[in-house]
Amino acid sequence: MPDPRHEIARRIREGRAFVVAAHASPDGDALGATAAMGFILEALGKTFSLLNDSPVPPQYGWLELPAPLLETPPDDDYDLAIVLDCGDAPRLGNLQNVLDPARMAVIDHHLGNPGFGAVNWVDPTRCATGEMVALLAKDLGVALTGPIAPALYTAMATDTGFFSFGGTTAESLELAAELVRGGLDVGATGALIKNQWTMNRLRLWSEVLGQIRLRHDGQVGVIRVSQTMLRRTGTGPEDCEGLINNALRLRGVAAAILARELPEGGVKFSLRSVGAVNIQRVAASFGGGGHKNAAGGSLDLPLEHAEEALVAGVAKAVEAARAA
Repeated sequence: MPDPRHEIARRIREGRAFVVAAHASPDGDALGATAAMGFILEALGKTFSLLNDSPVPPQYGWLELPAPLLETPPDDDYDLAIVLDCGDAPRLGNLQNVLDPARMAVIDHHLGNPGFGAVNWVDPTRCATGEMVALLAKDLGVALTGPIAPALYTAMATDTGFFSFGGTTAESLELAAELVRGGLDVGATGALIKNQWTMNRLRLWSEVLGQIRLRHDGQVGVIRVSQTMLRRTGTGPEDCEGLINNALRLRGVAAAILARELPEGGVKFSLRSVGAVNIQRVAASFGGGGHKNAAGGSLDLPLEHAEEALVAGVAKAVEAARAA
């Protein structure tokens, strides 16, 4: 079987029309990778559409896209659907039922991705899907300059905590340096990424962080976001992005949990850890996925019960790391 990275590059060179999609409720990596892939196809003179089951999050409204972000393909006349940063097919939302798996290339860095496309380039050693898109651009002879640069930087910076998380590698830093050498204004782009808060978001964070809990002898930090909190502060799921990292700032905390109550019931959870604490296994035990130090998923449990289940799983991971 040919190398999937090279096979995707070949299909892009030989194809005429494409669709580019990423997981619903896109974060910086998903949206940045989508934009960058669009700019690659534009540079190659290809026909393409950008797709997502969710609109552009308000905090990324500044990011330049090479085409509008559509909810469905304009037609079925495409050679390849390039699916980005999507750990499994359900994360596509309604697009899962629209895109043809036989004409799909998956590019992703999440551990546990089952490979749901015809071609699957899954590399958990990469810091972000945006890093993989940058490498594909280089394979295809597309320079990492112009509007592709802020898109790639957004993807990599947001998924690495601005190159401070454990997934940061020498190669990802070298790619970032190449973007800077090509003219990227890191200061201006970083300000656009970071300085998009609203007063409502500030009120949500103030309320939520004021109620943070320490469990398992202070080694597990728990953040809970209820629908009541979201309604009271006039905020949404997008305002919770990055919230969990604050629990790791507390001295002695080795792992953090964010449990967000869903409108339809149940909980969306995020897990973060430092060092040897492997919370990907915890997420996988609940049907989720991710990376060793960053993972997530969903639980069909009330908020209180979900917290207890997650704390029990994460506490075991903390103890396993200490015993190793």
